[in-house]
Amino acid sequence: MQMPRDSFPTDWSPPPVEFLNKHKKAPPARRRPLEDLEKNPPDPNQKAELASLEELFWNMAGPSQQAGTPEISSGGSQCYINNLDYLLQEKRMLVEKFSVSLQVISTVHPGETVFLPRRHPLPYFLDSSRLKPHSPLEELFLRSSLPEQLSFLHNGLLSNLYLHAADCPQPLLQWLFQLLTWPPETSSRAFGLLWDLSIDGLFRQPDEDMHFWCPSLQEVKEVFSSLGAYNPALYPQGPFQHSSRVLESEASLDSQDPPQEVALDIKLSYIYRFLILCLLVRPVSYTDASILSLMELLCRAGLDVGLCLLPKTDLQQLLLLLLERIQEWPGKLQPLCCALSWVSDHHHNLLALVQFFLDVTPRGRQLRSQLSLAIIARMLGQQESLPFSGEKTQLTLLSQLLSLMRPSSLRQCLGIETLPSSPGQQSKASAELDHKVCYLCHSLLTLAGVVVSSQDITPNQWGELQLLCMQLDRHISTHIRESPQAMHRTKLKDLATQTYIRWQDLLAHCQPQGQYFSPWKDV
Repeated sequence: MQMPRDSFPTDWSPPPVEFLNKHKKAPPARRRPLEDLEKNPPDPNQKAELASLEELFWNMAGPSQQAGTPEISSGGSQCYINNLDYLLQEKRMLVEKFSVSLQVISTVHPGETVFLPRRHPLPYFLDSSRLKPHSPLEELFLRSSLPEQLSFLHNGLLSNLYLHAADCPQPLLQWLFQLLTWPPETSSRAFGLLWDLSIDGLFRQPDEDMHFWCPSLQEVKEVFSSLGAYNPALYPQGPFQHSSRVLESEASLDSQDPPQEVALDIKLSYIYRFLILCLLVRPVSYTDASILSLMELLCRAGLDVGLCLLPKTDLQQLLLLLLERIQEWPGKLQPLCCALSWVSDHHHNLLALVQFFLDVTPRGRQLRSQLSLAIIARMLGQQESLPFSGEKTQLTLLSQLLSLMRPSSLRQCLGIETLPSSPGQQSKASAELDHKVCYLCHSLLTLAGVVVSSQDITPNQWGELQLLCMQLDRHISTHIRESPQAMHRTKLKDLATQTYIRWQDLLAHCQPQGQYFSPWKDV
C-alpha cells in the first residue's frame, strides 16, 4: 500500500521576516508560540525581573557598549547616537592604564659645563729673550713672528734644529706644551715634537745629572684655562664667555677642524700623555699638595658635558699614576676624598668620578671605597656627623648611611618646596619628585655597592655584611612599588635585587665566626 504523497503547497508567499523591521528588537533564541502567549500572558513580576536583569547587563557592559546601544525616542522611531564622550572617556582610561612614563634613570651622567667653546686659540709667543742662536736658521726662527714660527713647526724645520742638538732650550718646550691647546693640526705636531725632544734628551744625558723638563702645576692650570675651563670659585654666577678678539693671522690657521668635543678630547689626551711621561721619568716631580690639586683639576675636567660619551683611558692612567706618587699615604686619603666629593653637585656626576679610578691597585680600591662613602654622606647631609676615622669600619659607616637611603626619607629631603595649587600641576610635580628620588637612590645604592666590592670581606666582617643585607631589604627593596607608569622604579628595584644577591653571594663565600652560630659559647 502506497502512502499518499504530500500535496504541493498552493501558498507561495515567503515567510514573514520580522527581524528586518527596524522598530523591533532582535528575537530571542527561543520563542514561545503565539497561542501560548495569548492563553498565558507573562506575569508582571516576571516583567520586572527581566527589566532588572537587562539593566544589570548594560551596567556591566561598560561605557563604550552603552554608547553603542540604540536609544528609542518617545515617538516610537529609533535613532542611533554615537556618544563620543563615552568613547573619549574610555580611551583616556586605557591610555592612563597602559601608558609608560618617559622618565627613566639615565645610564650616562649629565656632566658639567667645564670647557667653553673658543672660536680661536689664544696666541702664545716664544720667549726668546735669553736664547742665543747657534745657526742662521735658528736665528731666523727666533726672530720670526708667531705665524712664521708656526710654519717652522708645520714644515718640520724645528725637528732639524733641535731634535739632535746638544741641549734643547726650556722656553721652546714650554711653548710647545702651550701649543697643545691649539687645533689638532697644530697640537698634533707640537705634541710629536715635544715628545721626541723629551725622549731624545733622556738618551743623551747621563743618569746622574739627567735634566727632564716637567710643567709646573701653574702651567698645567694655564693650559686648561686656555682650553676654555673656568674656575667656579672665581665665577660663582656661572661660566664666563671668552673674548673673541684674536690676531688676524690666527683666522687663517687650522680652518678645517673636527667637531668640538672630539677636538677637545684630542688636546686633553696630548696633555695627559705628556704628564704620564713626566711622572714615569721623574716620580717626585710634584709635591703631595700639588698632586691633590692636580687630581681635583683633572677630575673636574673629565666631567665636561662634551666628554660624557668619550672614553677616559688616558685620564684613568694618569690618575692612577698620580695616586701612586703620593708620599704621605694614607694620610692624604681623607683630604683627597673630601675635595673630590665637592667637584660636582649632581650625584650621578660624582658616581662617574668614582669610576675614573680603576680598581687595579690597593690604593685605587681604598680611594674608591672612601670616596664613595664621602659622596653618600654628602648627598644625605651627614658629612659632619659621620667622621671617617679608623674607629669604625667602612661597613659600619655604610650601615648607618644605608638606613637613611629609604625612598620615603629621600622624598622628604627633596620635596621641601611647596607643591603647585592646581591638581594637574600637583600630579606632574609629584611624578617628577618620584623620579628624582629614585634617581638619587639608584646612584647612592650603586655607590654602596662600590664600598662593599672594594672590601676584602673577612670572617670578622660577616655580621656587618649580614646587617647590610637586612637593611637593604628592609629600607629600600620593600619600599619600592613598581608601576607601568614609572619604569624608573623598576630599574631601582632591579638594582636593589642584584645588589642583595651579590652581597648574599659574598656571605656564602665568607666563613663566619663561631660567635654568630654559637651565641651561648661563653655562657
